[in-house]
Amino acid sequence: MRRGSIAIAGVGKEFGPATVLNEVDLAIEGGSFVTLLGPSGCGKTTLLRLIAGFLEPSRGAIAIDGAAMQGVPPRRRPIGMVFQNLALFPHLDVFDNVAYGLRVRGTPAADIAGPVSRFLGLVGLAGFERRRIGQLSGGQKQRVALARSLVLEPAILLLDEPLSALDLQLRRQLQVELKSIQRQLATTFVFVTHDQEEATLLSDTIVVMDGGRVQQVGTPGEIYRRPASPFVARFVGDINMLPGRIVSIDAASAEIEIGGSHLRLPLTAVIGKARAGASCNVACRPESIAVQPSSGAGTGTTFAARVVALHRLGPMLKVTFDTVHGPLTGLMMANAPTAGLAENQSAQLSFAADSLTVFANP
Repeated sequence: MRRGSIAIAGVGKEFGPATVLNEVDLAIEGGSFVTLLGPSGCGKTTLLRLIAGFLEPSRGAIAIDGAAMQGVPPRRRPIGMVFQNLALFPHLDVFDNVAYGLRVRGTPAADIAGPVSRFLGLVGLAGFERRRIGQLSGGQKQRVALARSLVLEPAILLLDEPLSALDLQLRRQLQVELKSIQRQLATTFVFVTHDQEEATLLSDTIVVMDGGRVQQVGTPGEIYRRPASPFVARFVGDINMLPGRIVSIDAASAEIEIGGSHLRLPLTAVIGKARAGASCNVACRPESIAVQPSSGAGTGTTFAARVVALHRLGPMLKVTFDTVHGPLTGLMMANAPTAGLAENQSAQLSFAADSLTVFANP
């Protein structure tokens, strides 16, 4: 077992009559970067505070490195925490903010300067030791808060949306730096965010939450390519949902009908109990749609569409289509040959069968 592992078993949490977490089971590998991702109110911050020891679970158990945490106060857990509001001491300079935890721990004065200098260097603040907190930019304050937590060398660092107040450019810069620091230290990072792009960029593992439950656990690629539910599909990235029907099933595959087009998909692409004749929804990511300018009707797995709107997103072109299946969104490189589309132009759309996920309706 690597240092910094977390085992969460059957954890629930109520505040009065309200259930905030319901039967959460989760294993976090030591040394990994794990993100708790979900909409506001899904329970991710509550779960973080339970790991930290600021709250006790109503039921279930949490263990760190195999040791039960029931009744163990936060100061005795091998964790550090970076809060959304940072909670820096404005009356102390950078050095003393970072050294604070070492002094509280009782570290001899002669042994403080070395670790403080090391971690200020790690977060890019060497030479800032005597700056006042009020003299720092938002990004520099974030780095001080990170160094203050890391200087204690915790097995686990908990981060509660620490970048949410920053502008986009600075946020992206710190995301890259945060990932680099985690890799260098091999410390377990548990990061809370509602930003899907941020979760995808940073994480080894994403835990998607909704309604106080874990909806799916997987790598960013697994979550994106094979969502476990319509909620996950819609929450993590843009998605098209096409109404369909399961025509037939055999041991390895299922035949799916979408608006008159028939596709044979592996059974592993079907989520839920597949039954012949049952309705379903077919999920397709925008970048999986291939576009050909055309004025003809679609045939086979190709169907007719009309361009409704075009939006440039940096190097990408986002296209909204009107089809007999309803509105669809496509995404392509803006300089691609097929990107020369115009509003109200006819087109033919197709998609690769291996890019689809089918959600069988109950």
